[in-house]
Amino acid sequence: MRRLLVLLAMTATSVAAQIPPEAQPADAPGDPYIWLEDVEGERAMEWVEAQNARSAEALQAVPEYEALYADALEVITSDDRIAYPSIMGDWLYNFWTDEDNERGLWRRTSWESYLGGEPEWETVLDIDALGEAEGVNWAYKGSSCLAPDYERCLVRLSRGGADAVETREFDLTTKTFVASGFSLPESKGAVAWLSEDELLVATDFGEGSMTTSGYPRVVKRWQRGTPLAEAETVFEGEAEDVGSWASALKRGDEIIGAVAHRPSFFEGSLHVMHEGELVRLDLPLDADPGIVGDHMTLYLRSDWDAGGEAYTAGSLLAIDYDAFLGGSRDFQAVFVPTERQTVEGTSSTKNTFLVSLLDNVNGELRQFRFEGGEWVGRTVDAPDFGSVSVVSTSDDDDRFFFTYSSFLQPTTLYLASGDGTTREVTQLPAEFDASGLSVQQWEATSADGTRVPYFIVAPEALAMDGSNPTQLYGYGGFEVSLTPSYGGLLGKTWLERGGVYVLANIRGGGEFGPAWHRSAQRENRQRAFDDFIAVAEDLIARGVTSPEHLGIRGGSNGGLLTGTVMTQRSDLFNGVVISVPLLDMRRYHTLLAGASWMAEYGDPDNPEDWAFISQYSPYQNLREDADYPRPLFTTTTRDDRVHPGHARKMAAKMLAMGYDVDYVENTEGGHGSGVTPAQQATMWASIYSYLWRQLGG
Repeated sequence: MRRLLVLLAMTATSVAAQIPPEAQPADAPGDPYIWLEDVEGERAMEWVEAQNARSAEALQAVPEYEALYADALEVITSDDRIAYPSIMGDWLYNFWTDEDNERGLWRRTSWESYLGGEPEWETVLDIDALGEAEGVNWAYKGSSCLAPDYERCLVRLSRGGADAVETREFDLTTKTFVASGFSLPESKGAVAWLSEDELLVATDFGEGSMTTSGYPRVVKRWQRGTPLAEAETVFEGEAEDVGSWASALKRGDEIIGAVAHRPSFFEGSLHVMHEGELVRLDLPLDADPGIVGDHMTLYLRSDWDAGGEAYTAGSLLAIDYDAFLGGSRDFQAVFVPTERQTVEGTSSTKNTFLVSLLDNVNGELRQFRFEGGEWVGRTVDAPDFGSVSVVSTSDDDDRFFFTYSSFLQPTTLYLASGDGTTREVTQLPAEFDASGLSVQQWEATSADGTRVPYFIVAPEALAMDGSNPTQLYGYGGFEVSLTPSYGGLLGKTWLERGGVYVLANIRGGGEFGPAWHRSAQRENRQRAFDDFIAVAEDLIARGVTSPEHLGIRGGSNGGLLTGTVMTQRSDLFNGVVISVPLLDMRRYHTLLAGASWMAEYGDPDNPEDWAFISQYSPYQNLREDADYPRPLFTTTTRDDRVHPGHARKMAAKMLAMGYDVDYVENTEGGHGSGVTPAQQATMWASIYSYLWRQLGG
């Protein structure tokens, strides 16, 4: 979508007046705005267009808007961005967008060319050209290519950036889609290669094949040259499950077909093809298995007794794969974390096991090898006080790419070789002026006495008089960790202009392992809100900022966080950014993928669960007599994960109560900020114009 145009100006009162009293349907008593859940309905879209126009006029009138838009677009389209490589045999692949290729190029180059510093790229697939030829606003959602030759791929294409994708077979030798090749219609799901002529498919097979969460419950084997309707069913879950996904594990040259079945969001079982049958691995439902060489690895989220040994939650274990299938439970502990450590992620090369760690929310990368009957580890060389992430690995050798990033040091890409050495490949040029800035890690004390760490990025000569415009960001859910990282857009639009940035590591996240997450699930969700409030209060108490200059921002579950905290402690803030949020917690489980999150939040249809959900649900807890700051809601029409109705209804309700709000809805973009650079720049310019207007400079 192009930059928002000012079509008309409307006051909050006149907008509210357009919501007729008869809007309340009989099947939704007490919700007069349920018609806004009709995603692309004419009436709902007229409301969206009116809000977009009104808010565009207000936000684009902020003096900083044009400069913020230009800065955001410059960062988003900069050729100085790192072209992150994906290893596939003799080629390195990359997906790239810029001003001339808004929807992107899938391209490739040789190892020699890439490591030479000025790679010569060969276009494999032009998404802009494809969209123009087919008249569809395609967004590239990735591809799965068949090893070891990497000649055939399954390319995923999304209309407008939604989660649902259309899948087509693509030939990398001819750089064309395969005529009469494998093709799957638009659906959420997954597909995996079993061989050149056979796929494992989880998709929408028709009536009754999807769960109430909107994901596949049926997985089938599909032979080339046969209709999809004749594919052989290998697994069926229940309609009430979250879903079932097709997968494949690679063990040397062997491809092991697998089905990942998730009855709930945090519980799942892995079923593998073994001797012609699908066999369920006898593992805890909340554990994460994997394959490294001849070993099966296992990440534990709960304490577990196996083979006469007791293993603690957060540990990484390994066992010979064939021995496990044969009944052995003689696991070895690869890594056992301390109280302030956690495993952030794992990956593998041909012979090594890569483990990304957090130690007091600072990143570390370790590499393990199975030598002499034991797992031997080393720490991969990287700077301290930042985030370390594996970018791409290969099953063909032990080379891999990884990055280091911190708040003030631009992201650096490294190549690690099989002999244990690392070399810097490239570093992102500084995208903002970080001179005079410092990073510190502080702690706040939550309502129940829990120590809650947070990072603060601020000028070294920070005036502790409460005058600093301060942006507090949080998430606090689904075991997602927030870590130090370099953000050119944040730096250019906020830090460089004198703003203070705070990243809160509240409960519900994964910063200190499974227990940190579980302590804020379901009936304990208020702890995440209390932690966030505690950080805000600590910033004010220290004199970093004051309620007049303090704003909060969050998206998705983080939008629930900021929406809730606004309704609970409006006295602490003067700005609230609520992006792609959950807000109506009475109906969230009936909207799109919402049913899959009941393990995190609870079931609103269960009176016992609704008793605690109702205490914080932002939509239900809005009051007419409150002194709310003027919030900014952002969402996208094509978000098929978190329904845009959440943001729409909350904004409409606040407008009807007489509150001022700003509202920005991209017509495409999925669960994010847009597809094209112009869409993304417009969204970010709107957000930062709002923050500067509300928090002052």
